[in-house]
Amino acid sequence: MLYVWKAKRRAKHGMSDRQQRGAQAAEIAERLRDEIVSGAIEGGARLGQDALAARFGVSRMPVREALRLLEAQGLVDVPPNRSAIVARLSKDDLLDIFDMRAAAEPLALGLALPHLTNARIDRAAEIQRDIENAPLDRFGDLNAAFHRTLHAPCGRPRLLAHIESLNALADRYLRLAIGTMDHQGPSDAEHRDLLEACRARDEARARAILTAHIVRARDALAAAFEDASS
Repeated sequence: MLYVWKAKRRAKHGMSDRQQRGAQAAEIAERLRDEIVSGAIEGGARLGQDALAARFGVSRMPVREALRLLEAQGLVDVPPNRSAIVARLSKDDLLDIFDMRAAAEPLALGLALPHLTNARIDRAAEIQRDIENAPLDRFGDLNAAFHRTLHAPCGRPRLLAHIESLNALADRYLRLAIGTMDHQGPSDAEHRDLLEACRARDEARARAILTAHIVRARDALAAAFEDASS
């Protein structure tokens, strides 16, 4: 198994038991996060520690740490003395996630704008061209990469980590509804407007475009989620 091979390789490089356990937990959490976000593991599914330990070829300790990481990201609930449960999707959760994005991302963009180079804006434009030509199942990853490229120079690692966590949660809803809603056309136009404002170094306009972009996506996803749930 590739996972076990990675762990053995780390041991050869002189990692302590604690460091190796932390690395194992991070890898397990990343794998499970991808499966939860993609829908391969559905909301409400139980994640037993023994079954996960057997699957990944590790002890229960790194599995327990991985589940705590996922709990901190809002992807699972871990009741005392019971199996972890994958968080269910809900309209209230969707609204909460996107309202927090609408507060955090324009802040990051405003802080980043004085440090945005033309080369970085060009890179974001390249990603936008990829978005316009990519299949729908790549939209979430490319969309996050587009915004990450513009936010990165803000110099606030905690803020960026918060945004990454919110985008991972938002991606669950995007993957659920993107094929049934008219989202990508308006999103592409808003991205192009945002790039234009960034090139002009117009902070007020850039922040306003980004806020409206997130709010429109929130409302479209909420409507699609209601339709899918009815």
